[in-house]
This record gives sequence, structure tokens and C-alpha cells, in this order.
Amino acid sequence: MDFTLSDDVKMLQQTVQQYVRDRLMPLTMQVEHEDEVPAGVLQEMKDLGLFSIPFPEEYGGGGFGELGYCLAMEELGAVNAAYSNIIGGHSSLSGMAIMLSGSDDLKGRYLPAMSSGDKLGAFALTEPNAGSDAAHIQTTARREGDGYALNGSKLWVSNGPIADLYAVFAVTDKESGAKGITAFVVDRDTAGVTVGTIDEKMGLRGSKTSQLFFEDCRVPATNIIGEEGRGFAVAMQTLDRARVALGASCVGQAQHALNLAIQWSQQRMQFGRPISSNQAVQWMLADSEIDIHAGRMMVYHAAWKIDSEQRASHEAAVVKVYCSEMCNRVIDRAVQVHGGMGYMREFDIERMYRDARILRIYEGTSEIQRLIIAGDLLGRDSP
Repeated sequence: MDFTLSDDVKMLQQTVQQYVRDRLMPLTMQVEHEDEVPAGVLQEMKDLGLFSIPFPEEYGGGGFGELGYCLAMEELGAVNAAYSNIIGGHSSLSGMAIMLSGSDDLKGRYLPAMSSGDKLGAFALTEPNAGSDAAHIQTTARREGDGYALNGSKLWVSNGPIADLYAVFAVTDKESGAKGITAFVVDRDTAGVTVGTIDEKMGLRGSKTSQLFFEDCRVPATNIIGEEGRGFAVAMQTLDRARVALGASCVGQAQHALNLAIQWSQQRMQFGRPISSNQAVQWMLADSEIDIHAGRMMVYHAAWKIDSEQRASHEAAVVKVYCSEMCNRVIDRAVQVHGGMGYMREFDIERMYRDARILRIYEGTSEIQRLIIAGDLLGRDSP
């Protein structure tokens, strides 16, 4: 394998890195306190093409592939997970479902507007009684003429309150289990769609999530993603790609935490010398560097396999477990290095500690990923 970056991908990485440093970093605490990414910043991100990175050029996308997208997500994760979460819900999930499984007609109708950022997407799979057990969702889609009537609700939809369209998963055949689920693109302005109350979360302030409600929401059959009854496969295929990109964001968050810990350890004086001179602190920094390097290589390898058109479901599960748990370890060490100051809200590391906790839960819990990995090792079907 070769991780040598093309000139275009290098330029993308440098552009995002500079934008993060010069524009987004100074806004970190504002976003945290106001629980809002400024509308002008979202527009800037659209103008920079940050919502288009993984989509094909023929649909107005950047055409940078999975590795290019992961490099951008790594840089965005470093500043504030809210940014990578907004783009992840749009590009990694809803847009990726359409790109991977949608008909040419569906791609033509939605991907150009998603690439430009004119239409923001969200992914509506989880329900109050179906989280890890996604095969048992209860939202239904009843055939009516040349379309379907959707009824039900979705939970914790990232971008839910601000999205223009949703990739929605509903049961079209109750007797067929996972093979009775169908995926649809549902426009927000469709009659019968209601956005619920915005969730109050431990972290990820600035990234909006909410419930969605569907009441006799009529969707044309032409808005099916893939084929009727293939929705569960669409969801799993999409999540494979999303988990790799999420791993990249984890690497970015961990790298930023390590950088903060290094800087603090060199500034903080105790017993007449900087705490970086203490072996205990040095080992925490070294262990974090080892963790991050391993996670970054896992992400790049999985992205390379995807760009090489190889199946990477196993690698995606490994990336999701390792990088999400690695990020939590590294940030926890960074808090320890900061001592009491790491517990204070005035320090960015405290926000990062709260933001990181969700990483082991959403887009497939660590426990479910381990079942997938074990199933592959033992040659049996995994959930």
C-alpha cells in the first residue's frame, strides 16, 4: 500500500488545516457557550467545498476519495467535534447513502445540491426502541399508489433541526425482518414531517440533534435509496464508510489533546521545574503518541482499501473501536497532565473530555463492533 498523497489531496489538507487554525480555533469557546455554529461560518465551509469532499466530481463533488475525506475530517476534528459531526451527518451518512446506493436519477437530483451545501443532509436510522438493534426499527412505510406513506419517529438525528433532507429507514414488509427495511430520501418540507425538540447533550455543543416525527408523510417511490427491502444493507454499507471517517475525526481530536498536553507540561512549573521533566508525565505523552500513530495508520489503511475498491467492513469496525477508545484515553491523559486546570471549563481540554464520550456510542457502540469483529474471526454472521 502507498499513502503518498497527490498534490490535490495535499492542497486540500493544507487548506483545511489553515482554515481550522485561522478561523475556527478562535471560535471554539463561542460555539461552546452559545451552542451554535455561526451561520456565516457554515456558509464559509460550504464555499470552501468542505461539504463536497467525498462526492464524485460529476455531481459537483470534490472527488477526493475516502483518504482525502479522512484527512479533512482529521483536521476538523482537531478544532471542535461539532464541525466534524455536522459534516459527518451530511457527507459520511446521508450523502454517502445516496452516493453508494442511489439510482442515477436520485444522485442527479440530490448530490449536486448536497455537494454545494445548498441542501444539508441528515441520517435517520435510530429509534427510541431500536439503537444497536437497528434491524428492528418500527417506523413504517405503507405503499400508496406511486409512493409510500411514512409513519413513526426517529431519535438523536444529527443535523435533524438544520437539515434540508433526511435519509430515512422504514419497514415496508413487517414479515421479512431486516430484509423488509427500505431507505428513502425525505425532503424536510414534505407534509407530515415534524422536527422535535433539540436535544440537550453532555457535549458536542454546536452540533444539533433532535427527534423526527412522520405522520402519513408521502414519499415518491423514486426517492427509494437502492431497492425496496435493501434498506438495512444500505445502512450497514454506509456506516462502514462513516466509521472510518469518524475514526479520522477521533485521531484529530486526540492529536489536538496531545498538543495541548505537551504545551501545558512545558509551561507548568512545580518543584522549581516544568512538569515535562517528570518521567510520569513523559510516559503519558509517549503513550498518547503511540496510540495516535496506531489509530492514524488504521484509518489510512481502511481508507486506502476503500479507495482501492476493496471491502473494508472488518477494518471499519476495528477503526471504530480502536480510535474511539484511543481518543478517550488520550484526552483523559491530557486532563491528568493539566491537573486541576484540566477540570475547569475555561480550558478547552474540559470540553474535549465531554465531547469524546459519545465516540464509543454513536455510529455503532464499541460492544457491537466487537461482536462484528468476533463474528468475522469465527466465520459466523454478526449483528
